Amino acid sequence: MKKSFLSCFAFFIMLCTNVAAHDDGGYLPLGDGHISTSPKVGYIYSCQTHFSQNAGGAFKSGDWISGDKWNPNAKPKVQGNVTWPNHFFTISTEGNKRIVTSNDLPDHPTGIFPIGYSDPAYSFDQNPNSIIKQSIALTMDLNPKLADKPSCLPMGMIGIALTGIAIFNGLDGMGRDAAAHEIQDSCNGHPEKNGAYHYHNLSPCMKDKSGKQGKHSDLVGYASDGFGIYGQFGENGKSLTNKDLDVCHGHTHLISWNGVPQEIYHYHVTKEYPYTLSCFRGKVSQKMKSAMPAKEDGPWPPNGRSGDSGGREEDRKIMEKVAQELNINFEDLRQAMGPPPPDFAGAAKKLGISEQKLHEAFRKAHN
Repeated sequence: MKKSFLSCFAFFIMLCTNVAAHDDGGYLPLGDGHISTSPKVGYIYSCQTHFSQNAGGAFKSGDWISGDKWNPNAKPKVQGNVTWPNHFFTISTEGNKRIVTSNDLPDHPTGIFPIGYSDPAYSFDQNPNSIIKQSIALTMDLNPKLADKPSCLPMGMIGIALTGIAIFNGLDGMGRDAAAHEIQDSCNGHPEKNGAYHYHNLSPCMKDKSGKQGKHSDLVGYASDGFGIYGQFGENGKSLTNKDLDVCHGHTHLISWNGVPQEIYHYHVTKEYPYTLSCFRGKVSQKMKSAMPAKEDGPWPPNGRSGDSGGREEDRKIMEKVAQELNINFEDLRQAMGPPPPDFAGAAKKLGISEQKLHEAFRKAHN
């Protein structure tokens, strides 16, 4: 009896230690600096190895990042609930090929983009881009084969989710952990400079019925090399981490593929960086690459929005447009708005106008 009790107690301690090692109060390892020039577990094997610190994106981080960890539960989300009735996404087969077409508008609601001045997210990420319909047409093998060796990931689209949305790799334009630094909406999506709405990491809006039932996750998308991307749960419903997957963030075992059980390689999304793929394990044709939406580097947001001095200049231009639209003095407007996040109700009262009119003026200035 005593031995049985001690065995149970030891198991309980081991279980608690294992949970603590993976939970850590909601914090995840920060992926900054985890870029490699060859395949490596927990790193992104990136085709691009030099990144400009003026590339744009979020210009400030908050207290959700602490040292080498970050807490997704403490990070703000872009507000809003915009629906997309013109969403278009199809999957068809022709011979031994799978054809995926999409207009990159989601089957779920999104936040309001550009990020509004009144949104708390604006204090960290002033994404000025609107979500714009794209044209995605991917042709891939129904039964993809492993390449002789893994290949690097480009900046931009590396796959497509069954929500119809482009999946980008886990890096932002500055080579940082995009999920940790950039501010996305409640589905973990946002638009890049050409308007392509995309994910960098696991989206709660990806449907995974089997995973929620304690089984192996459902298919949630396709990588550009044709292999499937599945949710965060592996065999017997185990929540997967980098340690469970290979250098490209995948593994091989029996799954349902093309409607039948097959032992085939596949990727998994995980909560931790690099989130989706680390590299391509199959072949990606040059034709396939040309069918992908643009990458996220370059001057984004435009007009130096990412830096303090450029950001102040762009904010001034917006405020000048608002002042002109409302036919009021610029300095009066600046004083009324105060530092971000602004109090629109208080500012409208000081300026003697309606709050709705003030919001509308800022929306026009951002477009």
